[in-house]
Amino acid sequence: MKVEGSCHCGSIAYEAIVDPQNAGLCHCTDCQTLSGAPFRASIPALAADFRLLRGQPKIYVKTAASGARRAQAFCADCGTPIYAAAADSPTQFNLRLGAIAQRAQIPALKQSWCSSALEWAQNVASLPGAPQR
Repeated sequence: MKVEGSCHCGSIAYEAIVDPQNAGLCHCTDCQTLSGAPFRASIPALAADFRLLRGQPKIYVKTAASGARRAQAFCADCGTPIYAAAADSPTQFNLRLGAIAQRAQIPALKQSWCSSALEWAQNVASLPGAPQR
């Protein structure tokens, strides 16, 4: 599936080919902190299938407890997370679903780091809601 993505302010734009069957949620505490949310949704794209169309993301390199170094790419102007990838010679980019125009067509089909999941965020369907605010 071809997807288009961009940051909130439009400084960064990209396109990629992804397999919607690979979309997932990560509940690790790093993803919670880096996203500012209870979990992060992403979908991988092979490096050969990812192309920046506009702008250059700012990179923050996070070192995991395992020692793995991961580049966290985001817009330096508006802060929108764009992707994560290996810090050196990435072979794939984990695109952040929130920045993809077709995000409504790509439901997460798996979860990881469930031991770190916030219990209150697992089922929000029963919370009162408003169509807009």
